[in-house]
Parts: sequence; structure tokens; C-alpha cells
Amino acid sequence: MYKIWHLFDPRRALIALFGFLAVLGLLIHFILLSTANFNWLDTAYAKPIISNPPAAIRR
Repeated sequence: MYKIWHLFDPRRALIALFGFLAVLGLLIHFILLSTANFNWLDTAYAKPIISNPPAAIRR
């Protein structure tokens, strides 16, 4: 295993790995946000549509 690190600089390899994983994570989250079933921003505060709301009760 140590021979592999002689071929690659560990700092550059780890920075590239973390950069790739960050881009991949953002890409997956934006793909999920673009779907109707997995969009947690639009459905978090969704309320059912009431066509005829009941009249308020006055006391």
C-alpha cells in the first residue's frame, strides 16, 4: 500500500477525493430536489387545498 502513495501525493489525492465527493453529494441532492416525490423544500409546508372553507363560528 505504501508504494501507491509514492505514485500519488497524499494531500492532492485526498483533496481531489473530498472535492469529488462534495460535488457528487451536491449533484445527488439537486437531482432529488428536482423530482416531485423527493423535494423536501416544497412539501415541507404543503397544506391540503380546501375548495370550500367552513365559515368561522362566532360567539
